[in-house]
Amino acid sequence: MTSSRTASLLQGIGIGQGVAVGPVARMAAPLPAPDDAPSTLTVEAESARAQASLGRVARELEAKGQAAGGAARDVLEAQAMMAEDPTLADEIASRLADGKTAEWAVYAAFASFRDQLAAMGGYLGERAADLDDVSQRVVADLLGVPAPGVPNPGHPFILVARDLAPADTALLDLDQVLGLVTSDGGPTSHTAILAREKSIVAIVGVAAAADLADGTTLVIDAAAGTVIADPEAAVVAEAQQRIADRLAIVSAPIVPGSLADGTPVPLLANLGSADHVDEAVALGAEGVGLFRTEFLFLDQALAPTVEQQRAHYVKLLAAFPGKKVVVRVLDAGADKPLAFLNDAHEDNPALGLRGLRALRASEDILREQLTALAQADAETNADLWVMAPMVSTVEETEYFVALCREYGLKTPGVMVEVPSSALLADRVLQHAEFASIGTNDLTQYTLAADRLLGSVGAFQDPWHPAVLRLVQLVGEAGRRSGKPVGICGEAAADPLLAVVLTGLGATTLSMSPSALADVRHALQQYTAADAARLAEAALSADSAAGARAAATAAVAAETPAAAHPNTTSEAAPTAAGSLPTSGAASTATDTNLKEATS
Repeated sequence: MTSSRTASLLQGIGIGQGVAVGPVARMAAPLPAPDDAPSTLTVEAESARAQASLGRVARELEAKGQAAGGAARDVLEAQAMMAEDPTLADEIASRLADGKTAEWAVYAAFASFRDQLAAMGGYLGERAADLDDVSQRVVADLLGVPAPGVPNPGHPFILVARDLAPADTALLDLDQVLGLVTSDGGPTSHTAILAREKSIVAIVGVAAAADLADGTTLVIDAAAGTVIADPEAAVVAEAQQRIADRLAIVSAPIVPGSLADGTPVPLLANLGSADHVDEAVALGAEGVGLFRTEFLFLDQALAPTVEQQRAHYVKLLAAFPGKKVVVRVLDAGADKPLAFLNDAHEDNPALGLRGLRALRASEDILREQLTALAQADAETNADLWVMAPMVSTVEETEYFVALCREYGLKTPGVMVEVPSSALLADRVLQHAEFASIGTNDLTQYTLAADRLLGSVGAFQDPWHPAVLRLVQLVGEAGRRSGKPVGICGEAAADPLLAVVLTGLGATTLSMSPSALADVRHALQQYTAADAARLAEAALSADSAAGARAAATAAVAAETPAAAHPNTTSEAAPTAAGSLPTSGAASTATDTNLKEATS
């Protein structure tokens, strides 16, 4: 694997904590825009062509979704609905009436809607790529040519693309695709969502990905968000050793989460649908630490009925008999607007009417949700906990707890996502039965950096000592009150940070199911006293990078690790979901701590 070229380092947003090594295979370029020449057919004939093609693509996407299952099915069914959206059909019809071809009418109508979504930004902005994919498939069908798709070079490879369509991501051959690198997309894109679900090592938002040529060897490090092109042999060998370590971790027996001294730290799953519970159980989830109910509401013209919600909650709770299941009531607004909840324009929606604030303004929706949860709780024997999002005051806590009690829900709690609730955690926990820290939003609000805005992405690091200090305040309040404090943000999926969070007072950790094995392994390497020492080291730093480095140094000082054995530089391309100490390239800690896939 020697090369006369100099290794280059590219930066992006890592999905998970994995590492992969292999050659580049690039996604085929998208189809060019169709010709805008007038049609030689009648409007009726072109309309029939367009309708038939839209229908064929919708059925194809539905079939792919059924084959893929899980979150991929939900995504692909949503795409199928896009293909047959009545508003889009009207846009296409208006262009056909102007004498355009079906190809041009479809292309132009989808492009118009794409631009509208992209302008909205956030969650909806990242759905623009989904429209692009549907448009390409319909145009390809009309032209009678294959839609652009995943290449097949005949050997394992790292796929490089502008972005990846959900239909392609859902059906990737994981024996061939070692990892993904995209120039577009963010942490909430469907590429990222499906990569997490399938435990694919991925780096999105790599601006220079277009410069990576077919056949170039890459080492991609999701934990650090880096892509190394033409790496040195030693870098390849180190990555391959981490891959081997990861395989040993994921094959270890599943046991309850705990520290080395036996201190229990239950490991729970973050879920967005009851359809995904089987995978979580299989990977060792001891319950659910965050069930995101907003996915029942998104893409709906009206709120789902009590009965529709109840059925979904029953399915969820029935999968975890006797186990803790924490359900978050509807968290909408900001990047997840809902027309029936709050469709008013806000210049800064992240600081606007979102979360519990929006629910209080439309209390009937909250009451219906609590009714459905109470009914599901009565039908099952899981241990149901219910929490409110975006709680910023003690008064809001009192309001939500009282409402839950009115419906007979025994364990109401709050999410700590803004500094005010962390600073007053002792008073919040006088009313709430538990607190769950959402580190994604807590980091956003503490560092005043929109977590969906790439230009300030460097601030979105939960290792920052200011964030850790707020976590410590909540943990201390939990200890004094005797009430549990969980972590349900992506920080819990980082194994070294998971140990630090435990040292700060977290009593449970909730994460993407694919991260459970690595976090379980990491916790087993440290006692409660060790975790407290790592937390103290991280708090002593002045920056996120400094906190990570301080914790890493504390690990190395306590348990010197053996050096990696030498390996050849000509090893076969490989991939795994694990890297040491949050992507810090420290060989000293490889043996002691392996990173998780989030």
